[in-house]
Amino acid sequence: MRARWSAYRAVIAVAVIGISLVGCSSTGGKPAATGGGNSAGTADTPRIKIAMVTHAQVGDTFWDTVRKGAEMAAAKDNVELTYQGAEQAPEQANAIQSAIDSKVDGIAVTLAKPDAMEPAVAAAAKAGIPVIAFNAGFDAWKTQDVLGYIGTDEQASGRAVGERLNSEGAKNVVCVNHAQGHVDLEARCAGIAQTFKGRSEILYVNGNDMPAAQATMTAKLQQDPSIDYLVTLDAPFAMTAFNTASSAGSKAKVGTFGTDNEVTKSIQANGVQWAIDIQPYLQGYLAVDSLWLYLTNRNVIGGGQPVLTGPAFIDAKNVASIAEYAAKGTR
Repeated sequence: MRARWSAYRAVIAVAVIGISLVGCSSTGGKPAATGGGNSAGTADTPRIKIAMVTHAQVGDTFWDTVRKGAEMAAAKDNVELTYQGAEQAPEQANAIQSAIDSKVDGIAVTLAKPDAMEPAVAAAAKAGIPVIAFNAGFDAWKTQDVLGYIGTDEQASGRAVGERLNSEGAKNVVCVNHAQGHVDLEARCAGIAQTFKGRSEILYVNGNDMPAAQATMTAKLQQDPSIDYLVTLDAPFAMTAFNTASSAGSKAKVGTFGTDNEVTKSIQANGVQWAIDIQPYLQGYLAVDSLWLYLTNRNVIGGGQPVLTGPAFIDAKNVASIAEYAAKGTR
């Protein structure tokens, strides 16, 4: 617990630094709008180049939010930021090599499939380019050549969900995984199974084909009418799960990891019950900001521990305080 609070203090410290410094657009020196609609000037540190490489799926609103955070930090820090989403690990590795070849100053990368990414990360370190891991790879980052990790303990998040499901009296839960083999998504479902006292199972769906994912969920609900909860692992799938349960005449409620404007509205309307907020905007922001701090002042945040950006539950009790930011695309 002490390590976790140390990580939270590290997050707060970096956030305070980010607020106290002034920032501008990473694409041309003009003031950039922040998530809150404000604008400011640029840090007076030398211009640097940072590449961000993620395992983003096309059209996933989660990654749009990550990118917004990264771009805000780049604007403030006088950073030239390049962003590339590559769902498959070989494509991610190629993107890292391209960043190395273009002589970037730093790289932020997700480690959804850490074993496949290790050679590329090592190549960056060998070239003298600092790398920060974020979002995916909580259990693997310490074995790789990275400065630190920014994100969540996904298995602990899953355990928190399992405990919440117990408190709500759920008996038969399906964890809907849209990317089989993704270490963090598998960890979420595993965490649920560790603490949930009822029956739980994983349902794999095609994360690149939402109609197919909906068809798989529909078939499962029709096959087993006793299912009383669907837990999805990303916000867009939450809305599909909710609509599927309604159309299938199922009593299953829906909770999710991740949030966006649609999920927030649904929580307010007593549709989706809750969402685990892992703060993707903050993940993107801190990934860029931590590299800037290292490159300009050799600061390393976290003290050898992961810098946690969650988890926290968003539900009917607190959704009103989040809604305006979700509407802006920053939560």
